[in-house]
Amino acid sequence: MSRTSSWLLPVASIVVSVPAQATQYMSVEQAQHLSFPKATGFVEANIIFKPADIAAIERMSGQKVRTRGEQVWRAEQGGRLLGFFFVDYVIGKHEVIDYSVALDATGKVKRVEILLYRESYGSEIANHDWLAQFNGKGASDSLVPGHDITIISGATLSSRHVTEGIKRVLAIYDLLLR
Repeated sequence: MSRTSSWLLPVASIVVSVPAQATQYMSVEQAQHLSFPKATGFVEANIIFKPADIAAIERMSGQKVRTRGEQVWRAEQGGRLLGFFFVDYVIGKHEVIDYSVALDATGKVKRVEILLYRESYGSEIANHDWLAQFNGKGASDSLVPGHDITIISGATLSSRHVTEGIKRVLAIYDLLLR
């Protein structure tokens, strides 16, 4: 082994062994039950987007659709619709943020939860006071980061991107589930 390659191996093993930072706040099931405590069932109603759906969602929300569909459940109590529960994903600054959006039967935000946060900083977006500012918002409401929705210093991109994701979820509801 040459002198050069003998020091590369230990350096490479140090770089590879650095653990990723992630905080799991709750599971999908926990968020469902917090969002709809009276629900007796959650029925999968996942959506696969057609090209026309993607164009309409992007036009209505102003946000790029980067997936081929959306994870969504109907929250029901004895067969009666209580609302819809979405699991969505956005990029914070560098890493994916898993979050949920619960909408009541009229399509208004009932609750938002951060499920999994992978960034090394900016986890303040999981604060319930920050998340509560989305409650009662619908597809026709303005959700402009820094104007209608507070941006968190130190979590600027994460708070901006979660806001944009919620706007996209509201458009999906309005166009495909209402």
